[in-house]
Amino acid sequence: MAALLRRNSVSRILNGQLFQKTKDKSMGLHLVSAGRDVPNEINVIIEIPKDAEPVKYEVEKESGAIFVDRILSTPMRYPCNYGYVPGTLGGDGDPLDALVILPLPLIPGAVIRCHPVGMLKMTDEAGSDEKLVVIPTAKVFPGYAHITDMSGVSGHWLERIGHFFEHYKDLEKGKWVKVEGWVSADEAKAEILAGVQRYLQDKH
Repeated sequence: MAALLRRNSVSRILNGQLFQKTKDKSMGLHLVSAGRDVPNEINVIIEIPKDAEPVKYEVEKESGAIFVDRILSTPMRYPCNYGYVPGTLGGDGDPLDALVILPLPLIPGAVIRCHPVGMLKMTDEAGSDEKLVVIPTAKVFPGYAHITDMSGVSGHWLERIGHFFEHYKDLEKGKWVKVEGWVSADEAKAEILAGVQRYLQDKH
């Protein structure tokens, strides 16, 4: 009888039945909102830490599990913490990407409150690709409280970020990136609001 019960339990797990019954009680990252003062203050869920090894991680939105998307062919480290804004959708159907300017690496899956100061506009083999540039709120990191727009971000830091994204796909066949430039905090906020609207429309 015990063996039969074990087999039935394994079968239910493989069929997803046990997960289906418990997932609504989980602490999945899909429960995290876009922020409490959108677009001025937003939540960013970290996927890749600053200075991480050349591994592209992606957080599965429903479960919160961290998957290895791919190993970068170029031996380059991410120059900043990389994540996404929950409760938004970009033009590519994924949540809006965000680059968190901070001198310290954050662990994948961490949620940090930020405010947008600009946006990096790029084009790649799949089409347009934007990355929000965000700064931790003054409560999280007072050291950057004076930064309100792109003029407050170190030019050297922006050069490093631009160089990384322009070249990190260099050794991947059929892939390329062209950096178009940086735009203002107002344009970043407009993109966040548009991303929230796309998310709400997609839900309905």
